[in-house]
Amino acid sequence: MPVYEYRCDTCGQTFELIQKFADEPLTVHEGCGGPVHRLLSAPALQFKGTGWYITDYAKGKSSASSTPATKETPKADAPAKPSTDNK
Repeated sequence: MPVYEYRCDTCGQTFELIQKFADEPLTVHEGCGGPVHRLLSAPALQFKGTGWYITDYAKGKSSASSTPATKETPKADAPAKPSTDNK
């Protein structure tokens, strides 16, 4: 369940409350009875370990299948091969 942070408009106290996603937001401060509003803050989420960075996937062996096959085309400077068709 997420932890929500609230601030009371009357007394200025900031407090946290664990609520379900489906629960209605708190509207009244239990301490003084004043109105409260939910604060927005950055989540405390950290990704640790391997596999979270693009460099983690770049490690390892390189194989011929990983490079795209290129189709060789004759160079324009190369002389054309003579035809062996005898007419």
